Amino acid sequence: MKVFLVAGEMSGDRLGGALMEGLRQLLPDVEFAGVGGPLMAQQGLESLFPMDELSVMGIAEVLPKYRHLLRRMHETVEAVLAWQPDVLITIDSPDFCLRVAREVRAKADIRAVHYVAPSVWAWRPKRAEKMAKSVDQVLALLPFEPPYMEAVGLRCDFVGHPVVTEPVATSAEVQAFRADFGIGDAPLLVALPGSRRGEVSRLTPAFGDVVARLKQDVPDLQVVLPAAAPVADLVKETVATWAHAPIVLDPRDLDVDAGMARKRAAFAAADVALAASGTVSLELAACDTPMVVAYDMSWLSWQIMSRMALIDTVTLVNLVSETRTVEEYLGPAFKAEDIAPALLRVLQSPEAQRAAMALTMQRLGRGHEAPGLRAARAVLDGLKA
Repeated sequence: MKVFLVAGEMSGDRLGGALMEGLRQLLPDVEFAGVGGPLMAQQGLESLFPMDELSVMGIAEVLPKYRHLLRRMHETVEAVLAWQPDVLITIDSPDFCLRVAREVRAKADIRAVHYVAPSVWAWRPKRAEKMAKSVDQVLALLPFEPPYMEAVGLRCDFVGHPVVTEPVATSAEVQAFRADFGIGDAPLLVALPGSRRGEVSRLTPAFGDVVARLKQDVPDLQVVLPAAAPVADLVKETVATWAHAPIVLDPRDLDVDAGMARKRAAFAAADVALAASGTVSLELAACDTPMVVAYDMSWLSWQIMSRMALIDTVTLVNLVSETRTVEEYLGPAFKAEDIAPALLRVLQSPEAQRAAMALTMQRLGRGHEAPGLRAARAVLDGLKA
């Protein structure tokens, strides 16, 4: 069996790697091709081009790279058509991936599965209708998503989120992490400004301002910043301007497994997190680490997206748990003078978020079959239908 996969983000690479592992368990002779990152490479994928070229978010941010993205889309489509896989699986990054699926569908009868239902419940609800013309099946991470897809005639399987089966650092690993970096028993903040270059450039300087303000109230505060490999050099360059230098974790210093283990230890060791919006909120919840979410974008992107939004929160912990316990500072509210006091409140009362984080993990499938294996079964079942 031949499977062509396309992922455009680090979170998609994680999903793709787990799905590929599940497919190998069910079909040991499966073949893979496509676009992915290091975790998919561990499962045998040779990426058509570097995945981080697709990691662009925001309308204004995409425009300067539109022609290059278009070339990569055509290159991907041609690779699919040349290889003639049994199934094309596109993973998240809907603006890129669903265009690939649409172009392939126009030229060949290849089954298409999209992994991660587009957030039609959040904005642009008509995307479900459009994707039904080029996709046969959707794999959903969130339990409330299938009805939105099924309403337009798409098969949609809730498979759970891989974050619920990923290892969590042990207390010994946490103690070792604190000892290795000289943190001791000091309060620890993990700063997570994102994995895209645009995010890092926009958010990291402001995160430094937040840290400086927070240290006025918590003088012994320590800060660790796990950098994504594609932006590690940019992170180091940007934090050099901070008044209080953080500990930067560069994953290129270690192999993939060791790098992931160190990142998990940092998450679990942290008393609080300052995070960009996205899947990272679920990773923090899995580690029982309370957080504040802060995100900024260009004025144009904010004006367009805020007017199209159908929800009052972007944080997945809030959405899945049906609470609003995680504070958010988005767009115009992204102000260091407000974010720092929010982090202080969380440091002083961390228990306020813990019930919501536990409920989120339960609803995403913790304690059940691994989501990657569930996703693999759903793909194979769809091929039989």
